[in-house]
Amino acid sequence: MVDPKEYNLHPRTVLEDLGKKHFAIIIDRKSRIIMSDGKKIKEKAGLLLKNNIKKVSLKTNAPVCSKTIKYLSDFKINILNL
Repeated sequence: MVDPKEYNLHPRTVLEDLGKKHFAIIIDRKSRIIMSDGKKIKEKAGLLLKNNIKKVSLKTNAPVCSKTIKYLSDFKINILNL
């Protein structure tokens, strides 16, 4: 796990280092991830990319809305199973 304060993110944000400057934002919940969540994820990914992180993914066990999947894929944010 990585300290989110180092990247100017909210302290409750959970980050995992996947190696080679590839980080994952972890969301562990049961409720669906919708577009408003996707926009927040994109903002967090933008802050990470400004800090020399090359690739950002989302790790979750929640269902993700199809529009949100498309939205995140447009910004090259992969969705991985938790």
